[in-house]
Amino acid sequence: MSELMSVGDDFSKAKTRARFQSIFNTLTWKNTDLLSFYEVTSIIKPKSETYKGMQCIPVSKIIGSEGRYHDFSSAFLPKKEMLRQRWESVDRAVLNDVVLPPISVFSLGGWYFVRDGNHRVSVAKAQGVEFIDAEVVELDSQIPLEEGMTMRTLKRRVVTYERNAFIQQYKPSYLPMGEIVFTSPGAYPEMVNHILVHKYFINQGQKAEIPFEQAAISWYKNVYAPIVKAIREEHILFQFPGYTEGDMYLWLVRRWDEMKRAQKNQNIPVREAARDIKKSNRGKTLLRYVKYFLSKLRKD
Repeated sequence: MSELMSVGDDFSKAKTRARFQSIFNTLTWKNTDLLSFYEVTSIIKPKSETYKGMQCIPVSKIIGSEGRYHDFSSAFLPKKEMLRQRWESVDRAVLNDVVLPPISVFSLGGWYFVRDGNHRVSVAKAQGVEFIDAEVVELDSQIPLEEGMTMRTLKRRVVTYERNAFIQQYKPSYLPMGEIVFTSPGAYPEMVNHILVHKYFINQGQKAEIPFEQAAISWYKNVYAPIVKAIREEHILFQFPGYTEGDMYLWLVRRWDEMKRAQKNQNIPVREAARDIKKSNRGKTLLRYVKYFLSKLRKD
């Protein structure tokens, strides 16, 4: 009976700690959730994975989950009553020195995301266990991760990495990079694709392949700059605080392409797409400003 009470108390205490942690983190603008493995990898896009076998890993290095990131706090404490039965059974086994199977994790940048064994990790966290046996699959990553990281912070790091990679590869002194700034992951690779498509079309009828530099200069002069001019003249950026002209350029190009396909008309002027964006987002500007300034108060 005492063991049952102890196990029940352990879960209740862990759940209470999770609730207080969530309140505290919310009040101090800190991350309250585990990182989602799929959200992280959709941004980082690892290119390879390696099976590392059985390892003894630090519990403190486990910062996310493949499928149960909504069920546990950022400290891996249980948030929901429905977790009680499974959590208590694991806790009971640990108290009785039952050897549990190893958990299964993805390793990414020296940190771990649980594939299987979320309850075992949660019990280990609650009991202050420092290490746990795990079957490890390692994914490659050039982006540094850390405990308590938010998706916003991760996105900024990816954007910085992609911008630096573009500058290192193409050495774009011929472009005004101070003006060409993006805030979304994948934007710089998308810009490269725009330049390559432009290069393909202007290369038609040419005897020799034109260099990337020449195509990029032409793209900026004949594609990017005119679209940014339309963005400025239509005052679109005012409706989207926190975004850049580069962000709006990509959004406007996508909307422009959608309109041309929908209307089966390749001659739609870009300014019409700009006005369509303004019209469809009318009335939402004030709410965006409120959300933007609140987000600026958060500590990432």
